[in-house]
Amino acid sequence: MSNSEVRVRFAPSPTGALHIGGAHTALFNWLWARHTGGKFILRIEDTDLVRSTKEYEQTIMDGMTWFGLDWDEGPDKGGDFGPYRQSERLDIYRKYAEKLLDEGKAYKDGEAIIFKVEPGLDISFDDMVYGRINVMSDGLKEQNSDKLKDIVIIKSDGMPTYNYAVVIDDALMHMTHVIRGEDHISNTPKQILIYRALGFAEPQFAHLPMILGKDKKKLSKRHGATSVYEYRDMGYMPDSVFNFLALLGWSAEDHEIFTRPEAAELFELKRVTRKPAVFDPDKLNYINQEHLKRLEPMTRLNMIKPFWEAMGLPVKEHDDKWLADALTLMAGRGQTAKEMAEFADYFVSFEPVKARWDGKDISDERRGSLKEFFNAVLAVPEWTHESLEACARTWVEEHGVKMKDYAMPLRFALTGMKVSPGIFEVAVHLGRDEVRKRLEFYNLI
Repeated sequence: MSNSEVRVRFAPSPTGALHIGGAHTALFNWLWARHTGGKFILRIEDTDLVRSTKEYEQTIMDGMTWFGLDWDEGPDKGGDFGPYRQSERLDIYRKYAEKLLDEGKAYKDGEAIIFKVEPGLDISFDDMVYGRINVMSDGLKEQNSDKLKDIVIIKSDGMPTYNYAVVIDDALMHMTHVIRGEDHISNTPKQILIYRALGFAEPQFAHLPMILGKDKKKLSKRHGATSVYEYRDMGYMPDSVFNFLALLGWSAEDHEIFTRPEAAELFELKRVTRKPAVFDPDKLNYINQEHLKRLEPMTRLNMIKPFWEAMGLPVKEHDDKWLADALTLMAGRGQTAKEMAEFADYFVSFEPVKARWDGKDISDERRGSLKEFFNAVLAVPEWTHESLEACARTWVEEHGVKMKDYAMPLRFALTGMKVSPGIFEVAVHLGRDEVRKRLEFYNLI
């Protein structure tokens, strides 16, 4: 490892699924590592023995994999600076705590070990996002007291505290940059004291802006889904969630829709903003829709198929290319894969159409005129949307009626919806026989 190699880490606690805030932090670390040609390390902070589980650890790793954040070292991959789970590093924490005790920089309080905070120390630091942050050790006081608050480093149960373990791990794993949420700014001065007491080089710190809901309050469950997996299950693409989260607190100049390699090339920590980022679901929907449009037809189909299957539709009765072409015909309608599946269900089966529209709003008088129109359309020799549309236009002109009064009942009979792609294009894709079958069902031919 060269001294110039960037090394960054994402260090989640396995006490729940990968949430949006954690995914955002992981993403910015990954971007910085990939932008600089450095290493991205996954470390598991599992010293909360009650709440940490192997299942949650796996869920977090699965979430990162779905999200497209690959790591270079970690508990499942190994590396030169392991172990990569804190629960497997307890001897290391104890060793450095004993060193601090031996040097008079810490003391025991029962079974706990406490780090001494000396007065008058300048523990200011340069943050790559927030600039110079000036702090004196005297600022680490107990509330409503002049007394400096010493720092617990080993709890009475033998477990290290966060502010202690993170310093040992980051120093021994040669982290060059610590990129994390701005809620950790207040922890940084305490950690700097421990770095210095142990003679470790301090990394560069970069604190990321908080993510707020549209109501400008801290993002939480009341704003909707908070787990990365919830977005997967709602039909969002990993590329889209990646793209959207990358834009929270960072500007990609004039780029709004981009791939992972493009984001890595453009990313600069100096362009991370201090201003809190707003999680706007409408923006996520727009970005997801744009990514859906850009997919290869068969890739798009493979995203949509599971949602059709979950709806109980007979996907296997159709040729894959025919289904993929049907989705291309949708021309980006639907902001998620789930929505697109719902909007295009009438291609897979007539059953959803029948469930949505019963045709009872058509009077007997109107039915006669519609039958004449539909029979003329069905008789067109060449089954192309141009021929169907030309026939329809000629017919309505000859009869002095409006196209929309005849195209809309056709749309309802074929799709059960008020809105669809061009209805003659839909008719051509469904095929003459299927169109006839649907019109017969509604007694419209």
